[in-house]
Amino acid sequence: MSERTPSLAVPQVALLALFVTALVTAQVTAAKILAFSIPLSLPVTGSTLTLPGAALAYALTFFASDCYAELYGKRAAQVMVNVAFAMNFVLLALVWSTIFAPAAPTSIDPTQFRQVLGASTNIVIASLSAYVVSQNWDVLVFHRLREATDGERLWLRNIASTASSQLLDTVIFVTLGFLVVPELLGVGVAPPIPVIASLIVGQYLLKLLIALVDTPFVYAVVGFVRSREPATAAPTATDGEPR
Repeated sequence: MSERTPSLAVPQVALLALFVTALVTAQVTAAKILAFSIPLSLPVTGSTLTLPGAALAYALTFFASDCYAELYGKRAAQVMVNVAFAMNFVLLALVWSTIFAPAAPTSIDPTQFRQVLGASTNIVIASLSAYVVSQNWDVLVFHRLREATDGERLWLRNIASTASSQLLDTVIFVTLGFLVVPELLGVGVAPPIPVIASLIVGQYLLKLLIALVDTPFVYAVVGFVRSREPATAAPTATDGEPR
C-alpha cells in the first residue's frame, strides 16, 4: 500500500510566496525615503508624509498573513511568520556575500552596489525587531477577534489586527532604526525628536489607509479559495485550527 504524501494547495503556496516576496522586497527597498504630498497640513507631518520605501511592500505582508491565518489557522500562520523571519538572515547573508565578493572590471561600481543593497546595521536591527513583534501580534489579535465573533466579521479582525500591528511595527522600526540603535552603536547622527515623530505618523497613516483598502481584497481571496477548496480552507474553530 502506497503512503500518501501531504501536499500544499496552490492558493496556500501562492500566499506563502506573496508573503516572502513582499518581505524580501521590503528589506531591499528600505533605504529610499518616500515623500507623499497631501492636500492638508497635519500637526506633526505637515503637508508631506515621509516614510521608508519598505512601507509599501511591508504593508502587503499583513494582507497575505491575514488571508493565510483566516484560511489555514493560527499555528500555520505563526509558522509562516517565524520561518520568514529566519529567511531574513538568509537574505542578508546572500546580499553581503555578494557585496564582499571581488568585482569584475565590467561590473557596476561596487561602492554604489553596496550603498543600494547593503542596509545599515541600525536599519537591519530595527526591521527584524519590528517584524517579529508586529507579525506575531497580527496573528494573535486576528484569532482572538475570530474567537470573540464566532468566525463572523472578517472585516473587523482584518482591520483591527492590521491597524494595531502596523502601529507596533512603525513605532519599533522608527524608534530603533533612527534613534536608539544609532545612539547605542554610534552609527550616524540621530535626527531630532520632531523628525522621528513625523516619520512615525507618516508611515502609520499610509499603512492604516492600506489596511482599510485591502479589506475587500481579503474577502475576495478568502471567498475564492473556500469556493474552490472548501475542505482545505475550512473555517477555523475557537482554537484557531481548521475544523
